[in-house]
Amino acid sequence: MVILWRFWARSSWAERIAAKVAGVLLFMVATLVIASSILSFAGYAEPQPSYIGIVLLVVAAIGMPWLASKKRQLAVQLGSAALKADAAESSLCGYLSWIALGGLLANAIFGKSWADPVAALLLVPLVLKDGWEAMRSSESGCHCC
Repeated sequence: MVILWRFWARSSWAERIAAKVAGVLLFMVATLVIASSILSFAGYAEPQPSYIGIVLLVVAAIGMPWLASKKRQLAVQLGSAALKADAAESSLCGYLSWIALGGLLANAIFGKSWADPVAALLLVPLVLKDGWEAMRSSESGCHCC
């Protein structure tokens, strides 16, 4: 919604606000991944395999990287840091889908419930890096991709 608003507003301040919001959302994703991993390790939430969940994860794992690629191409053409950050979020969604799918399959096949939170925690530095880049681009006024 933020990216749609950014294109509707068509101004430099809208670009800066949209990039900042995208950065904040990436920091929120990192916080959610850390919190859910801690809860899983503590035994409060354990990934449970389900056929519907696995199908949705396969669709997201395939579709989100493709969507992120198209968003990155458009971000380069438009010089939009906000759209670049949104593409990073779509890409991370795809990575998280693959990780969740791997974790669910490891749990279902091998009984390894710890695999999903461990893999998700490995993604946190990438999420934080992309969030930091989005925030930095919103403050510096650099909208290059």
